Amino acid sequence: MSYSAQHLAETRNIVEQLDPVLLEKVVEGLANVRERGGRLFILGVGGSAANASHAVNDFRKICGFEAYAPTDNVSELTARTNDEGWATVFAEWLRGSRVNGKDGLLIFSVGGGNLEKNVSPNLVEALKVAKDVGAAVFGIVGKDGGYTAQVADAAVIIPTVNPTNITPHSEAFQGVVWHLFVSHPRLKVAQTKWESVK
Repeated sequence: MSYSAQHLAETRNIVEQLDPVLLEKVVEGLANVRERGGRLFILGVGGSAANASHAVNDFRKICGFEAYAPTDNVSELTARTNDEGWATVFAEWLRGSRVNGKDGLLIFSVGGGNLEKNVSPNLVEALKVAKDVGAAVFGIVGKDGGYTAQVADAAVIIPTVNPTNITPHSEAFQGVVWHLFVSHPRLKVAQTKWESVK
């Protein structure tokens, strides 16, 4: 089997293992955030930060959310990292945004955060702030989901079908899953361009 065939087979395997009931639970939770006038903060690092930026566009434009990603403001991100440290950069950004119990967090992460292993401590600290104020927490995470899966109201864990491909599958399926969310009739309020072209 070629690598391409293997990768595609792994992708099919992941799709078959995703739980539609759990996906619907996240959609309902996100809808509740929007309906109570809450904002959606989408957090990720590395490739997940790029996904967060794309997802902010989709949730704002297609679903009518007030949505933000702290990594979209590189000046504030680097200033906080330089002055306060990487571990607290998202937590302090959320505090500065006056995160509250109406709001929601959507975490994109391969590992979900783990303080003991010093993996994405910034996500862990942000999640603690969110939980302290009663904000809703959702995640699309890989591997075992880490801290995100432990504290989230609902977290989609991308199944590990090949231990050497955890990162590419996790980051790719963040896109698959959030595009499912923004296409869902419960969330979608605006038609996407190409579907509306006659």
